[in-house]
Amino acid sequence: MLGFNLTILMGPKVPIPAIQPLMETFESAEVTCRDDGRSGFQINFKAIRDPLLGPLDYSFHLNPQTRVFNRVILITTIMAIPYVLMDGIITNRQLSPGANGGSDMVTITGEDVSVMMDLEEKTMEHPGQTENVIAAKIIAMYSQYGLIPTVIPPPVADVPVPTERTPVQRGTDLAYLRDMAARYGYVFYIESGPVPGSNIAYWGPPKRLGLPQSAITYNMGAASNVETISFEHDALAPELVDGRLQDGRTNIKLPVMTLAAMQTPLAREQSLAMNMLNARKILPDNAGGLNIQAAMARAQGATNKSVGDTVTARGTIDAIKYGKPLKARSIVGVRGVGETYDGMYYVKEVTHGIQKGSYKQNFTLTREGTGALSPVVRV
Repeated sequence: MLGFNLTILMGPKVPIPAIQPLMETFESAEVTCRDDGRSGFQINFKAIRDPLLGPLDYSFHLNPQTRVFNRVILITTIMAIPYVLMDGIITNRQLSPGANGGSDMVTITGEDVSVMMDLEEKTMEHPGQTENVIAAKIIAMYSQYGLIPTVIPPPVADVPVPTERTPVQRGTDLAYLRDMAARYGYVFYIESGPVPGSNIAYWGPPKRLGLPQSAITYNMGAASNVETISFEHDALAPELVDGRLQDGRTNIKLPVMTLAAMQTPLAREQSLAMNMLNARKILPDNAGGLNIQAAMARAQGATNKSVGDTVTARGTIDAIKYGKPLKARSIVGVRGVGETYDGMYYVKEVTHGIQKGSYKQNFTLTREGTGALSPVVRV
């Protein structure tokens, strides 16, 4: 009750607890959650011959719970509080016979339920619909996976007039959702939970507001919970947009440019503001038919996205000392590393590594500059 345990649910449609003989062969699990790109899991089991079938096959392969395209839900419980780490689909199985008397191992690998959005390429028109309306419509098509849509409209509502242009999807639903999000510096991801069987489908800007998580603490004696941490400041990351585009409605060429990032700040010294003259300059998105307001919104999204990755922190924490799983796609405080890098960060990626008696988390944090906005963080 004062430590942690892992619960694995598996099944074709409604996952149920993994059978006891399977859990007795459990070796390790790894779960990666990120705000951009694929999130997934990998679970390792010892492969044991079925006592009845003998040399015919491994008992793992005879278990219907472990078939490909079955659903898997991983739940970790720390201090008697459960947390859903992953709700995904098995997409790969591997058998590794042990060499020189070593144990045979079976590995199942999978991705979050968004992988089911990436199975069919299609060509589809979305006449008269803005990106957020299209996103909500696509997400609703996958309600069988317990998706709870959270769609944030772009800063500019560019409603396409059917006589002028029609949005056309060419590719999978997942690729199109991420392509539309990237136009405004937005992200699309599936966040497992908050209860088993439900998932939040988020389409919107990175979450840089809300209650911060408990601080990642370094070099503070018994309060320390981080094992390793390092920082990188990339001066070439920030990008400004500077160019001209022809307005799709007036046919007049107008300037499209950005001068600063327009997002909730996490750092006191904004790298872009401190080095504006040396910032990388890129041309605006030259998508045909855009009016100048939509072009400006996309330009601002490109700048916001680039600036957010200026300072990157990577490290490892002990989940038991931390007291809970570190959650990706939200904010967290860092303390004990010095005034330059202390303060609030956006949690871009977390990898959970679970073995018997061990629960470590590798993390990637980002923000737009150095220096803390506040002298305190949430403990």
